[in-house]
Parts: sequence; structure tokens; C-alpha cells
Amino acid sequence: MMRLILIIGGICLLCRWITGKWPWQFLNAQSTRQQAIFKARKLLAVRADASHEEIMAAHKRLITMVHPDRGGSNDQVHEANAARDLLLDEIPDRN
Repeated sequence: MMRLILIIGGICLLCRWITGKWPWQFLNAQSTRQQAIFKARKLLAVRADASHEEIMAAHKRLITMVHPDRGGSNDQVHEANAARDLLLDEIPDRN
């Protein structure tokens, strides 16, 4: 049992020395930007391959629901705008 613990510890140290990360850090594969894009898609309820027009239509629908004149808040509007901008930045150029 002690031999197994030493082997696992050695593998962990070797991994840290070679890659600069502990083995369990590889389980957190998604970057912060990828997480933000996922949340933006979820907020606007669009697919991963959504076009510019689909993103804008989803944004318009969301803004009509969360606008301060309709009982929403400025924070919700800013969050919707940030989600729209992030997703529009992810669309590849069509040139």
C-alpha cells in the first residue's frame, strides 16, 4: 500500500515538473473564456453555430423582457449586451 502511494506521489510530482500543472488541474479543461461563451449562449438561448442574425434576434427578445421599463434592471440589460458582444466576437469573418 505504501509503495502505491509513493508511486502515485512520484507521478504527480513528475507531472508537475514536466507540465507545470498538477494532474488534477487537467480536469478543469475549459478556459474562462469558454465558460463565458457557454453562459452567453445559455442566456440568449442560441446554438453554438448561431448566425449574426440569430444572435441579434435572441438579444432583442431578451432585452424586451429584461428592460427596466418592463420590470427588469440595468444589470440584466448590461449582461444581455455583454453576452451579445461576446458571441458576435466569436463568429468567424465571412470574407
